[in-house]
Amino acid sequence: MVERLLRVFHREWSGLHEAAFLLAGMAVFSQVLGLFRDRLLAHHFGASQSLDIYYAAFRIPDFLYASIASFVAVTVLIPFLLARMEYDKGKDSAKIFVDSIFSVFAVSMLFICIVAYVLIPFLADTFVPGFSAEAKAEYITLARLLLLSPFLLGISNLFGSVTQSLRRFFVFAAGPVLYNLGIIIGIVLWMPSHGLLGVVWGVILGAIMHVLIQFPVLRREKMIPRFTLLINWRATRDVLRLSVPRTLALSAMHIATIILISLASRIATGSIAIFTFAMNLQSIPLAIIGTSYSVAAFPTLAKLWTGGNREDFLRQILSATRHIMFWSFPAIVLFIVLRAQIVRTVLGSGAFDWTATRLTAAALSLFVISVVAQNLVLLFTRSFYAMGKTRIPLIANVGGATLVVFFSIFLSFAYHVYPVFRFFMETLLRVSDIPGTSVLMLPFGYSLGMIANVCILFYFLKKEFPSIVHGIRSAFLHSFTTSIVVGFITYHGLQLFGNVFARDTFLGVFFQGLSAGVVGIIGGIFLLRLMDNREIEEIRTSLHRKFWKTKPIATEVESF
Repeated sequence: MVERLLRVFHREWSGLHEAAFLLAGMAVFSQVLGLFRDRLLAHHFGASQSLDIYYAAFRIPDFLYASIASFVAVTVLIPFLLARMEYDKGKDSAKIFVDSIFSVFAVSMLFICIVAYVLIPFLADTFVPGFSAEAKAEYITLARLLLLSPFLLGISNLFGSVTQSLRRFFVFAAGPVLYNLGIIIGIVLWMPSHGLLGVVWGVILGAIMHVLIQFPVLRREKMIPRFTLLINWRATRDVLRLSVPRTLALSAMHIATIILISLASRIATGSIAIFTFAMNLQSIPLAIIGTSYSVAAFPTLAKLWTGGNREDFLRQILSATRHIMFWSFPAIVLFIVLRAQIVRTVLGSGAFDWTATRLTAAALSLFVISVVAQNLVLLFTRSFYAMGKTRIPLIANVGGATLVVFFSIFLSFAYHVYPVFRFFMETLLRVSDIPGTSVLMLPFGYSLGMIANVCILFYFLKKEFPSIVHGIRSAFLHSFTTSIVVGFITYHGLQLFGNVFARDTFLGVFFQGLSAGVVGIIGGIFLLRLMDNREIEEIRTSLHRKFWKTKPIATEVESF
């Protein structure tokens, strides 16, 4: 048993789709645990000020993780590691490089966390202006403790750069699973006696496990980083030079989220919780689809570009793009049609009442309209990083983050000033009879900003590869058409199965949504088969090769 587990730990995953399926499978497991985590929190606290405090406390640590910890991001370090492993002096050179980066990061991050610890009380009025004095005091305590999280996850990022360079995707994918498991442990074991503080201790436990899971591979490959005073400053400067644009890009989006949380704190109590719950739910297809394909593709993209193979580089982008669209468009429609069933099944328990359920479902539907855009942003951003062109993602992501804030503020203003617009949105989302609906303008603004973000990235990618439009046109049309059919069948399936299952019980709501969704998906697969869809055939071939160990018939070379 132990030997089998070790084989999984050390197994190399070479194909794009095989690696993507592994990452997607682990992402599904992680998201299931994340949903269970959110259900526990919703059950105990509901859409209350307690959860507003808890989620707001993450914002400064998350900002530090996105900014300072991006110094050791996989998208920055992997090209350097691959260059040293394959074109330099092998693992010895890579080990010296990793030791230098680890030493600089550990000292820098420790210093920044100490500074943040001191400054958090002075920033509370700016970040959560709508909180009472008591709420701000608890917010400060939790935010200070959560500063351990970006430090630990930054170390895990560095470890992940090594394991991904070695294509050991299992341990990298297992990190988020253990992270969510740690939080659940905190909720179950420590929250009853310590309240939100117990939940935060679970977050720290999850971050520690996120780091430790990668140790077996690093130890076997003799790549465990060690603190050193003999810093390779030239390599460190090269990493820093590439990290700065990425840091600014990620920081911009986190600053935008901080602003949205600040706006939500001024609305009704529970608005931050509703916004965060909806964002967590819409991140499910993001983690399963976009992250899986972009992470699986990145090492290959970096290697192809470093080797000067532009045609295969573009072919890899096209393949990942087509499959992201193949999965994302139906996911959008299913989430919109089944939004009430999803929220009621995942969160509708205990203190999380029907009003909170409806508001969260409406926010979820506005978030998911940008799922395709968010997934492609991940892929296109990594594509430019693989090319070493970090300025383009900086322009796109800063522009997108700016537009997220602009659209959110503008829509919130229009929502209060123009009754016709408010009536239209409330009627469309079926929330006209509940208070606090202005929070819905925040996810709406977020989605519009992310759609603008992917448009900017695609514009620059098209300039680099003019034939990319031709390569994805048919995939776009197939996926979009299929999603409409899936939505139509699923919607009518809801009406049909609503007469079969009781809609006032957990199992009734779950099976109503599941049955309608399955019927819709079956209809979509049937349509794709009629259209001789290329993506579904590639998926079937990849799964057949992986599980039945057969060699696939060579597919036609992509033309563009």
